[in-house]
Amino acid sequence: MDKPAIQSVRGQIFVLRTMQFANYATAVLLITYFPLYFESLGYTKLQIGAIYSVGPFLSIVSNLIVGILSDRTKNLRRILSTLYCVQILALALLLPQKEFGIMAGIMALFYLFQTPNNSMLDSVSLLAAEQLKRSFAAIRMFGSLGYAICAIAFGYLLKMYGSDLTIILALCTIVVSLIFSFFISNYQATLKKFEFSGLWTLIRRKETLTFFLLIMVVSVAHRLNEGFLSISMREIGADDSIIGFASMASAVSEIPMFFLLAKFGHRFRELPLLALASFLYVIRLGLLSYASEPWMMVALQTMHCITFAIFYITALRCLQTLIPDEYRSSGQAVFAVVWSGLAGLIAGTLGGWLYDAMGLSYVFRTGALFALVGALGFLLVHMRRGNT
Repeated sequence: MDKPAIQSVRGQIFVLRTMQFANYATAVLLITYFPLYFESLGYTKLQIGAIYSVGPFLSIVSNLIVGILSDRTKNLRRILSTLYCVQILALALLLPQKEFGIMAGIMALFYLFQTPNNSMLDSVSLLAAEQLKRSFAAIRMFGSLGYAICAIAFGYLLKMYGSDLTIILALCTIVVSLIFSFFISNYQATLKKFEFSGLWTLIRRKETLTFFLLIMVVSVAHRLNEGFLSISMREIGADDSIIGFASMASAVSEIPMFFLLAKFGHRFRELPLLALASFLYVIRLGLLSYASEPWMMVALQTMHCITFAIFYITALRCLQTLIPDEYRSSGQAVFAVVWSGLAGLIAGTLGGWLYDAMGLSYVFRTGALFALVGALGFLLVHMRRGNT
């Protein structure tokens, strides 16, 4: 590792935690408030859906390109800075626009450079945590903190000043990310040379393919909850403030679990933990399919801490054992493609069809079934490993 721009270990941890905070502050705006901004411009639900459908498609391509480029150049910090610069440019172009066609094109450019953010930031955080002898969960929990705090703060600001402030807030959070990206140390400098053939050999291994397949199966369950919860809540009479509170409840619930995983997570084996989290997804989605009051759905969102938090952190731990550090960004990119891109496309298509044909309860029950398959798969792999 070269001499860091900020010398101390504590300084580097502060930089990464701040970037996680700012990254998920931006996510709040994209997930919750950008649709309201587009709605204020008079766009139809179909037009807003069309803008948002671009993200999963572009994430498949952009994550892989950026991940491989990062490992080949061994300059993840410069890659991140470039991503943030283009995002700022895209949002600046967006400010004066009202016409749908131009707006959709600019948003496509924005998503092309925004969707790799999570995987690349997680990649550098994992490398830093390993080299600085710190826990990744203790860094990542600040993303959840950023999401929870900014869900409330941005909602208050936008209620006071109107939806036109949405893009300005997004520019502010991304500028913060850009500034702090200049202070990340180069954690890839001492890693072995990247060989594309080596990456392909790792990805093709039966163990790796099985891992990614099971991750995708459980992720479909997660995306069905994420994508259809607000629709379901609105269908049973919840207003926007209650829906926002449900999102906040899930983000807040992650924080203590990330803290516990940082302290004690290493004591437990990855595959049984993944199976446990998947079984808990079965319970969460099964109960959601029977929830008839908004408060029930808000309460069930607190299960996020024992489903998503355990599953995501443990999956990344497992990924570290499968993919060496010199392929960290590429492996993280493949994980993002599976976790967000492919699973998002399957969940959106399947969930939409189930919603129209059978109703929302069957969307959640199907998600529970996917989670059950994933749980059994992780248990089976664990038992087979134990017998070899």
